[in-house]
Amino acid sequence: MRTANKVAAVTLLFWLMKIVATTLGETLGDFISMTLNLGYTMGIVVTLSFFAILLSIQLNIKKYVPAVYWMVIIGTTTLGTEISDFIDRTLKAGYLLGSLILLSGLLASLFLWYKKYNDLEVYPIFERNKELYYWTAILFSNSLGTAFGDFLSDNMGLSYQTGACITGLIILTVVLLHYFTKINRVVLYCFGLLLFLPDRSELHSEIF
Repeated sequence: MRTANKVAAVTLLFWLMKIVATTLGETLGDFISMTLNLGYTMGIVVTLSFFAILLSIQLNIKKYVPAVYWMVIIGTTTLGTEISDFIDRTLKAGYLLGSLILLSGLLASLFLWYKKYNDLEVYPIFERNKELYYWTAILFSNSLGTAFGDFLSDNMGLSYQTGACITGLIILTVVLLHYFTKINRVVLYCFGLLLFLPDRSELHSEIF
């Protein structure tokens, strides 16, 4: 007997929830590495353990459970923040090279996904192996989001508000293309992953 679908449908509510989950995860990642002064290496250890537990629960349930699903999303964002900062700052790769490394990882995971299944359908997902590709792509995308956000603010000299406005407009464009054009939905989803979501935790700190 085939298990039920395991992931959230890609709707406007999905993207709104992902904004909230991404912001929360990045803030939590910065809290662990900076506020608690654990550093990025120990931050990866802590957040990887957190993510592994949540992912294990997600993989072993038989159907989509919103609370579990979104906790894993937060887990990918928290871990992704630590990975990005580790590459950019601890390894001193810089924001541009860090973004390119993570972008390469995302594209590689999508390529392997397509090569195995001959599609990139993100909803519904029933198979465990396909779900692993799904979560790998999301982890890379969230790591890339942090690195790309830092690149916009530091390398491009944009303020956090301006960077947030730029990425917000990109997301809005993707949503409008989804609802008002016939562009392939998987293409739009993957495009959203490539640019979603630059780091908003600094924006929050700057405002408050």
